[in-house]
Formats: sequence, structure tokens, C-alpha cells
Amino acid sequence: MSTKVPVLEILPELPAARVLDALRAAFTELAEGKAAQPPQTVTLLAGGGDVIAYQAAQGDAYGVKVSPYLPQPGGKAVVTAWTLLLSTRTGRPLLLCDAGALTVERTAATSVLAVDELAPPGAATLAVIGSGPVARAHLRYARAVRDFTSVRMYSPSLAASAAPERVAASAAPEGVSASAVPEGVSVAGSAEEAVAGADVVLLCTSAAQPVIDVAGLRPGTVVTSISTNAPRAHEIAPQALAAMDVYGDHRPTVTATAGEMAIAAEQGLWSAGDLRGDLPELLTGACPAPTGDRPVFFRSVGLGIEDLAVARLLLTL
Repeated sequence: MSTKVPVLEILPELPAARVLDALRAAFTELAEGKAAQPPQTVTLLAGGGDVIAYQAAQGDAYGVKVSPYLPQPGGKAVVTAWTLLLSTRTGRPLLLCDAGALTVERTAATSVLAVDELAPPGAATLAVIGSGPVARAHLRYARAVRDFTSVRMYSPSLAASAAPERVAASAAPEGVSASAVPEGVSVAGSAEEAVAGADVVLLCTSAAQPVIDVAGLRPGTVVTSISTNAPRAHEIAPQALAAMDVYGDHRPTVTATAGEMAIAAEQGLWSAGDLRGDLPELLTGACPAPTGDRPVFFRSVGLGIEDLAVARLLLTL
């Protein structure tokens, strides 16, 4: 007797606390050898383009996210992502979902899981660089782990149409709808203004080049950075790594994949051995905490274990 497999093209609302708990459990199990995280695989297509597969196994489930990049003659390439979850007890599929929104959620939650481990409990000032869906998801998750009393957001589009001193909670800037600026967020006029004096800086852009200068950040400031499709993308300068306490999402993957790390290693400015720890190690106390003497950098590149953890959570909602 066949059982219909749930197909989700629109994700339900995901409670931030439950997503963070799911990721915390997944990375802890990865540290304990109870979960598996193989490398990404890239399949090049004969007609151009490729398909990237992100795999992982945890508990009684296996998950794979497939993300095709399909160039179109004379037009924009088609980029999609789908996550399949199946039972490792029965071998049957459990869930198929559009992974676009899922990727936004797991990317933001992974950054903030690191913030929760690396930032001091009293961190009060937050800067968000970027204003799209990924940036807004980062903000939502960040507010679930710290009581930020000051939040500044910068992106070129916001700065072009909003007066920096206006705050969305009281009045939306002229030409910007109330929904364009999250509640309680000040719009900064520049990235430099946004990060000045911040305890936590969340970089949430698709930039292929540095978007902030970390040299002026205070010791202990936590900076997170994500991946983008641009080759060797990096949101901070590679040479800045040598003056920071550097962490990543997964040691075997991040040091080989993150643009700034690869470039710094090639130039002899930094090496994979300088990585102080990753999320599995942070969550189990297997790596040193930040020194407090330098800014802290956390880099994520996206992992199948993150997709799997959120997909498993979807089955319970």
C-alpha cells in the first residue's frame, strides 16, 4: 500500500527557538559521531550548468538538497533547490520540499547559533549588513538569543531612500513602506556607520568583495558571514583573518570552500590550522573560546546537516 509523500512548496512559519534547537542537536550529534556530513558534490551538466548536492544523515533520516544551476540561452539562468527526506529504517521518502525558504531559515539560524556561542551574554548592539530575506531572517533569529537594545541595518537600497536617523518603529522613511524596515531598526547611512560600536555584526549580502573593514572593530565583536554563488566570494578581506579569532560551521568543509580562507591560505596569510573551532566543537566544548583580545569571525558555507535538521522539524509542525 503506497503512502503519499508530503510535498511542501510553501513552508509553514518556523519558530526560531525550535529551529535553533534542531540545529544545536544536529551539530552536537555530528560531534559525537551520531550524524554524518559528507562533502558537497557538484555534477557538471553536458549542456552547461551544474547540480550541487548537499547530503547528511541524522538519527533515522537521510536528507539531500539538490540545487541545479541551469543557464538559459539569452536569458537568466534557472536556479532551484529541492530537499528530499527519507527514512533510513524503511528507505521510503518522508518529505519533499522547495528548499528556497528552507535555505534562508537554516542559513540565518546557523549564523545565530554561532552568535549564541561566541557573543557575550550582554551583547546589546547589533548591525545587519543587507536588507533582503536572508538579512531579515538573521535579525529574527538574533533577537531570539540576545536582547539587543540597538539594531542598525544597512544596504544601498535602504540608504538611498531612508534617512538614517529615522526608526521604523515610530515612522517609516519617506518612500519606504513600513514593511520595508523591520520594527525597531535604525537605517544606517553606510556600512561603516552601521557597524561602529556594534557587539555583533551579521553580514548577509551576495557580494563577491568585502563589504566592511573589520580593522576598526572592537575586540570581542562577533562578525558572521555567509556564502553566495559568486566564485570565491568573501564579505571581509582575506588579510583580515590573521587579526581575528576565526571559527566556521564545519572544519573539513569551511576551510576549503570559504573564499576569504582559500585566498588567505594561498597568499600565506592564514592557514586551515589557524581555525580555532567549528560548531560541533563549540557546542561540545572541544575548542577554545574567543580570546576577547580580537574581533571574532564566524564563517558558514552551508551544509546538508542544516537542511536535514530543518526538514526533520517540518515533519513535526
